[in-house]
Amino acid sequence: MKQILLINGPNLALLGSREPGIYGVETLDQIVKAVSRHAEDAGFVIKHFQSDIEGELVRAIGESRHNCQGIIINPAAYTHTSVAIRDAISACGLPTVEVHLSNTYKREPFRHDSLTVPVCVGQIMGFGAYGYLLALEALINYLRKAAGE
Repeated sequence: MKQILLINGPNLALLGSREPGIYGVETLDQIVKAVSRHAEDAGFVIKHFQSDIEGELVRAIGESRHNCQGIIINPAAYTHTSVAIRDAISACGLPTVEVHLSNTYKREPFRHDSLTVPVCVGQIMGFGAYGYLLALEALINYLRKAAGE
């Protein structure tokens, strides 16, 4: 089966209890399970990785080029600070969709800039946990078009 890497950055393991007014009440486990079910229905397997450590995220992105067809990433706070994650996405060469639970443009000004989105095929934000399913659909559509399906 074709594989998609789902990456979640710092503090996302706290979903469900972390600022539910901003990030919702769904846990990361619930989100991953929902994405995995939808991916399986479309003929894909989700490989999930979460870390609060930038270097571990970079390593996971780099390793994905050997066994994945694409990436869905929520870099969380690293969105605004990590040249390393941006460079890893660019270097791995896989189509990547950036996803955020909240609409970062409705938040503090420092959250308005993404270092990672310029090397992604697209970005989805502001739809809570549902945004992950939208990101999956967008990535699968992108992969199928690229394959001429």
